[in-house]
Formats: sequence, C-alpha cells, structure tokens
Amino acid sequence: MTIYIENLTFKCIVGILDFERKKRQRVIVNLSFDYEFKDGSFIDYAEVSELVKRTMKDKKFKLLEDAVKTLSELIKNKYEVENLQLKISKPNILKDCVVSLSL
Repeated sequence: MTIYIENLTFKCIVGILDFERKKRQRVIVNLSFDYEFKDGSFIDYAEVSELVKRTMKDKKFKLLEDAVKTLSELIKNKYEVENLQLKISKPNILKDCVVSLSL
C-alpha cells in the first residue's frame, strides 16, 4: 500500500533570515511512503500529518535540509515504511517562485 499526504499546509518558524525567525510562514509538505497492510494493521495518516506539523512547529528549523532529515528519520523510526518521499515548500519566501526541498 502507498499513503500520500499532499499539500499539508500550516504556518511555522523556519529559515535563517531574521524575519523568518520572528514571523511564522506558510509551508506545504507533501509525502508518500509504502507499507505492508496485513491483518488489519494500518498507519493512521492523520497521526502522520500531526507528527509532521508538531515537529515543524516545535523544532523551528533554521534549514529545510534539517527539517527534511529529521522528519524522514522520525517517520522511518516510528512506522515501518519504505520508499519515503518527502518535500517541504516555502511558497511565499520569494515573490516569483516557490522554493522546495525534497528527499
């Protein structure tokens, strides 16, 4: 089975610029992963979504690289998943594009 969590949007402190450390900005997280569904065992996608939001808000990452790495390790350690794809976007940091980082 594959779970897709697309366009998970929330505000948090993320970035290294002075104004990014003071004011929350909108981020968009997209992720997917494979897991083995058997005997009624499943992964609660709402729980995964909340884990991502809570971690981003609590950690106040300076670099998207650190955020992607930390979230990837958390998800892999908490759930038995394979083929994790994770992308974090900052849609409002530049006026003429969306900046993203993926793993």
